[in-house]
Formats: sequence, C-alpha cells, structure tokens
Amino acid sequence: MRRPSVALAAATAVAFAVLPASVASAHGVHKHTTPRSAAIPTPVLTSSNVHLLTNFPDTVMISGVHAKTGNFFYSSSTDSISVYDTSNPAAPRLRGVLSNLVFENEAMTYGEKRDASGKLTRFVLVGVDIFNVSSDPQHVNVGGGKLLIIDVTNPADPFIRSSTPDSGPGTVTTSTHTVTCSNVARCEWAYTAGTGGVFSVVDLRDLDNPRQAKTLKSPANGPGIRFRTGAGHKFDVDDAGYAFHTGSVGGALFDTRQRQGNPLLINATNAKGNQSPYNDFILHNSQRPNAKLFRPNTAASVFKGNVLLITEEDYFNDGEEVACDKAGTIQTWYVPTLKKAGVSATTPGTGNIRPLDIANIPNENPVGGLTTPVGAFCSAHWFDFHQSGILAQGYYQQGLRFVDVRDPNNIKQYGYFTGGASEVWDAYWVPKRDANGVATGKMTNIVYTADFVRGIDVLCVDLPGQTCPASLPTAAAAATSAPAHQRLVEGSLPLGAAGLLAVGAAALLRRRRNNG
Repeated sequence: MRRPSVALAAATAVAFAVLPASVASAHGVHKHTTPRSAAIPTPVLTSSNVHLLTNFPDTVMISGVHAKTGNFFYSSSTDSISVYDTSNPAAPRLRGVLSNLVFENEAMTYGEKRDASGKLTRFVLVGVDIFNVSSDPQHVNVGGGKLLIIDVTNPADPFIRSSTPDSGPGTVTTSTHTVTCSNVARCEWAYTAGTGGVFSVVDLRDLDNPRQAKTLKSPANGPGIRFRTGAGHKFDVDDAGYAFHTGSVGGALFDTRQRQGNPLLINATNAKGNQSPYNDFILHNSQRPNAKLFRPNTAASVFKGNVLLITEEDYFNDGEEVACDKAGTIQTWYVPTLKKAGVSATTPGTGNIRPLDIANIPNENPVGGLTTPVGAFCSAHWFDFHQSGILAQGYYQQGLRFVDVRDPNNIKQYGYFTGGASEVWDAYWVPKRDANGVATGKMTNIVYTADFVRGIDVLCVDLPGQTCPASLPTAAAAATSAPAHQRLVEGSLPLGAAGLLAVGAAALLRRRRNNG
C-alpha cells in the first residue's frame, strides 16, 4: 500500500528523474552490470546462490501474475498491461501490450472460466485505486472504486472487456486497492481490499457485467489510529478454500469453500495484530502454505498448513519509512484451528491466531552497506512462497530478499538480489506445469521481480533440493538478450505525462483529505 502523497512523489521521481546508484562491496558479493534503459545506471549485488538471467526494462512496473493454464505472465505498469510468453521461463517473450494508464493496481489477480462447450477465457482483474485512463472514455476514472476486467485470452490482443459501474446499482462502494478472485480456476466472485470495516463481494459470473453484490464486515480493516476510516489491504485465498484478509488493525480468516459469494468469518489475529511491533502501519499480505495439509493443534510448520506468513508494511509512520531498522517486517503466525472461533466481526484482536516470529531482514542482514534506503523507502512489501520453505520477498529499495521460513520460530535470510537504482514491489516464482501447461501447485527455482525502476528481473536461485544449471548466462550475455520494445503507443491515450500527473494529483489530494 502506498500512502497517497508519497505515491505521487515516487511515481513522479521515477518517471522524470535519474535515481543515483549505490555501489558497495561486501564479502561473498557478486557485482554485475545488468541490461537496462540507457538513462538509469545498473550496478547489482547478489548473493552467491542467486543468478541473474535477464532483465526486461518494463516502465514503472508495479505488479504481475502467472496464468494457471498456459505459459503466460501478465505485468501491470502505470502505462500498460503486458502479456509475456513463458514457454521458456528463463527467457520470457513479450506477446501483447494494452496501453492503459492506471494507478496503482498493486496486486493484479488472474482468473479463468470455461463455458458450456469447454472454451477457456483468461482474464486479469485490475483494481483502480486512484485513477485509470484508457483510449475508451468509458474506462476513464478518477477517484478509484472501480474494477476492470482485462481479457487476455488472445495473448497478442489484450483488451478491456468490461468494468464495474461508475454509479447506480452494482457500483463498488469500498476500496479497490486490491481485488482478489475467490477461486482462480473458476473465478466467479472477487473480494476487494475494503474500507471502514467492510469489503465488497463482486459478482463476476457475467464477465461483461461485473458488479458489487454485497458488502460484508471484517475485523481486519476497522478504524484505527493509522487509518481513521479503516483500510483493508489484501485477501489471499489458499488452496484449501480459506481466505485471509489483511488490514490496518490485523487479519481475519474467512471460509469460502462452499460459499464464495458469501464468505464466512471464522477466526482472526489476536490483540497483537494491532500492536507494535507486529503492526506499525498495516498487515499487508499473507500466504498459508500447504493449506490442504492442515494439522490442528500440532507443532507449527509451514509444511503442515498451520502457519500464516504475513508481511507488515511500515510505509508512512513518523518517518520510519526511511529508517530501515524500523520499517516493515516478515512474520510467522500460528493457526491453531479452522473451526469457527467466535471472533467478533467488528472488534479487532478477538481471534486466536498468534505470532511466532518477526524479522526485519534488511536490518538484520545488511547487504553491501545498504543499511539505509538508496532513495527513500525500505519496507517489506509483497512476497511469494516456494515449496522448499524459501520466500521471495520484495523490500522496495532494499531489493529482493530470499527468506528462510522452514523453521517458523526462526526467520532468517537465505539470499539476496539488490540494485543500486531499484524498487522491488513484488516477486513471483514461475510455476511448474504439466504436459498441458497447467500449473501443478509447485514452483520452479526461477523467479520474476516487479521492480518500479528496473522492470522485470529474471533470476535463478539455488534452493534446497533444487539448484540452478552449472552453466548460466553471464551478465554480458543477459544484456545482449534483453529485448528492446516500445511500451506505449504514442498518441493512443487522451492524456500525456503532465495530464496523468494532474489527474492523479487531484485524486490523491481528495483521498488524503478523506483518510488523513
């Protein structure tokens, strides 16, 4: 989550300024020069178990997602939605681009549906948090509260298929900072980030007519000292059909197995979910690995489905966003039961999900002298879990950190990849696929970043039981293989950069007045 006034400053700085590089040396660090746009310098530091394969200088990259069915990766930047062919996961290839100005679509969700004949439709959900400008006036929005359905069935021709209404019945009435499918393989319902103690359930059964069906209460996003009106952030649905909602005053667990259009609140974090050091700004996102293997009231293990992994973002709290020893953590929480625990829907802290460990990786494991942010920010952000027990965790300008959570009571760093001019928002392990291209639920050891400055870095990581090939391309070879491509079709949109910033500034100021 980006604080509004900071978000505009960051977007402006990245778009119109050259960020200074931070070049440092440390024992065991490899120095490379990575392929980049000519305007931005490229020093990179990696641990010996992390290998750079290539880089795609996608402009102002914010989020991405892998398809469940088919070798595709979809990226979202401030100016476009892009489709990559990942048949060779080490060398993704650009297939299609939709020009669309959006801020910020921080967590793009993939979904698919089959009709009665078995025909597959692939789509991604784009949450309009602040503004959206497309070549179609119907999809120009200022102020957020809107969801776009981007049809990506034809990878060469992504297009805006539909959107929720701007007014009247079906209008989304809560924050669309993020929007999450209830079931990727049959995406008929979605949940918004939410605002003021409630979130929206969006009906996607008719992809040409998406609309809010109802709002439901959640103790994760009630009003608090940080967000006066309350702020939800992300629903994460596990493979057993439970959804965990993170927000400004903690987290809440919902049962969606047989009731995706009407999820049932069953548990929540205890009082520590709204206390320092566990929550100094917002509980940001989560995953419950191996959820189908859940073993209640047994020793905590990420391999038994009873551990929640949670990122706490500390992005704007009395200057802590520029103090890396205080800004943002990765946490493990114990889930003792999946039975309804009598949790209050309106009062945070009444559940029995309790913390196990907490770590500020950049502070505990500084890389090459990067104990302070290169530019401005160093909080933990989005992460992705690998079945080996290693997380790929974005840390803004502290780069991509690989985090070992095999012992949930002892979180520690496993490796790192960080650039001098970089802002890693997220990372995504590439799925393993069967002969039909369907994701198996397991991951390869190749990971893609979403970097607000660099674009997409493609990395191979030596993991427990899964090492990289002995022969890998050098940084120089990676530079020659990186494709050059134009990200925006000139003249295709009604607003240029100045207009985009003006529209965004107006929306941001209005939102700041509302949220403080």
